[in-house]
Amino acid sequence: MAAAGETQIYAKVSNKLKGRSTPSLLDPLLAMGFPAHTALKALAATGRKTVEEASDWLNCHCNDPSLDDPIPQEYALFLCPTGPLLEKLQEFWRESKRQCAKNRAHEVFPHVTLCDFFTCEDQKVECLYEALKRAGDRILGSFPATVPLVLHSSISYLGFFIDDSPADVIREFAMLFATEASVLADCTVKPCTKQLHLTLAHKFYPHHQRTLEQLAKAVHPGHSCQWTAALYSRDMRFVHYQTLRALFQYKPQNVDELMLSPGDYIFVDPTQQEEASEGWVIGISQRTGCQGFLPENYTERVSESDTWVKHRTYTFSLAMDLNSRRDGEAGGRRNGEFRPPPMSRSISSLQDLQATIVRRSVLVVRHGERVDQVFGKSWLQQCSTPDGKYYRPDLNFPCSLPRRSSGIKDFENDPPLSSCGIFQSRITGNALLDSGVSITSVFTSPALRCVQTAKHILEELKLEKRIKIRVEPGIFEWTKWETGKTTPTLMNLEELKEANFNVNTDYRPAFPLSSLMPAESYDEYVHRCAVSMEQIISTCSQDMGVILVVSHGSALDSCTRPLLGLPPRDCGDFAQLVRKIPSLGMCFCEENKEEGKWELVSPPIKTLTHGSNSAFNWRNWILGN
Repeated sequence: MAAAGETQIYAKVSNKLKGRSTPSLLDPLLAMGFPAHTALKALAATGRKTVEEASDWLNCHCNDPSLDDPIPQEYALFLCPTGPLLEKLQEFWRESKRQCAKNRAHEVFPHVTLCDFFTCEDQKVECLYEALKRAGDRILGSFPATVPLVLHSSISYLGFFIDDSPADVIREFAMLFATEASVLADCTVKPCTKQLHLTLAHKFYPHHQRTLEQLAKAVHPGHSCQWTAALYSRDMRFVHYQTLRALFQYKPQNVDELMLSPGDYIFVDPTQQEEASEGWVIGISQRTGCQGFLPENYTERVSESDTWVKHRTYTFSLAMDLNSRRDGEAGGRRNGEFRPPPMSRSISSLQDLQATIVRRSVLVVRHGERVDQVFGKSWLQQCSTPDGKYYRPDLNFPCSLPRRSSGIKDFENDPPLSSCGIFQSRITGNALLDSGVSITSVFTSPALRCVQTAKHILEELKLEKRIKIRVEPGIFEWTKWETGKTTPTLMNLEELKEANFNVNTDYRPAFPLSSLMPAESYDEYVHRCAVSMEQIISTCSQDMGVILVVSHGSALDSCTRPLLGLPPRDCGDFAQLVRKIPSLGMCFCEENKEEGKWELVSPPIKTLTHGSNSAFNWRNWILGN
């Protein structure tokens, strides 16, 4: 039955191709012994360019467990600028990233979206190309000689809008393509009917707005340009995955590890990394389709669009030479600068656009390295004199300790950050600054190490005076894991303020310090965190930005699962998971208002990997045997 089905598919495709002037790409692959359904899959995955590319894809995917799965590619149609305008846009891309850090616009090349992503069966992809050509030929005569671009800027968006009759013609082209794709390739395509726009930057840090506007002025919308409709595809399974690119060769040391070659793209699901050890991730290779563990520091983070496949293009010639119009060919250019008249912007279309851009987010971060983590339980004895004075016996001890009303002994169960912990916090804050995220509020556990971490992050963000730290005892560590039969004595707000921490003394926490009970049950702990997160979110209900929550390793689970609508994890699994969370480990949740839920997404910055460094005694080294 399967063989008969394959024969039918091949017959249909073969008959279509025989009517064309171009030779079939499928026949040579079938002659090599590849089954029709996998050959068609390889052609779709490589953009139906050459037999060699398709056969190489098939040979690389010989161990791909999903090779026989009937999973089609997802396709989308974009209107892309070319020529001098594209060069100016690419220059803006580079400079905006260099001066203002990466923002969401850098995830995709300069484009105007013409339709949502849609699926197309592998055997009908060539019909999709025909749909593009027919739609282009029908609209070519009325395609605008100039496409007026009007710059719009807001606190979270910068880009060009396309208005009036040119926008109507472009939307008509998108609708024609959708109709032709439905008839020829049995595809359901949703064309763009709202405001057409070419995004320059979005979800950027507010203080970068003026710099971005200045850079955008160099992108004169009158620069000469030929507009090209480009058909791209992507693997629909990995849409919400992180995309990594291998920088170095890696040869597997174990059977469950992935072979890496420089340039390989790896898809990583951030929600399925519990099995991976620190510094490792589990991912799927785009080149082979195989899954395995890989060292994360052998890779760099890249954009999802880097893995998209470009299929066919249709260039709208400004010379309007209908006789020489061919699919994918470049036509003539019209010289001179365009001078589009200024256009007004309706409030409703702005709101529609911005509603898809601005989202609330929660970044949960573990504190930096603590002193007792390095020097053990007796750390306080190592750095205090008999009369209770602090001194620094090792460079990884902090330079000084804040004053506490009960003296130095209270630090024993409420330890400060080590010098390395301070450094970790600062480089994390600096990376957040470079990423362009907009931190709008900060909540911390009352543990000194957490408040210190928040302070150093805010200092690097240049927000230490603008944002006050709200101390929430409800997100303190599970008290069962704390030493002793009593809850640790923590610094109160007055002590923190006296120690130069910019804390908010007006904030009313969900759980006051006095409510923390020693050796609470796991159920009591997760309930406390869930209630606290509910209050944190409601407190910041009007804030459109990132809520920073600095707490303990356990909070990455206990403070995010309630947001995601997930039940508490099994207590044993919870304990195993928390052991793997490093200093400054983080989870990032984003609110999806359209679907009324929160989602776990990629953090805005890379991970922080660090190793142990044992104490060195030069005297023993010189004099020892």
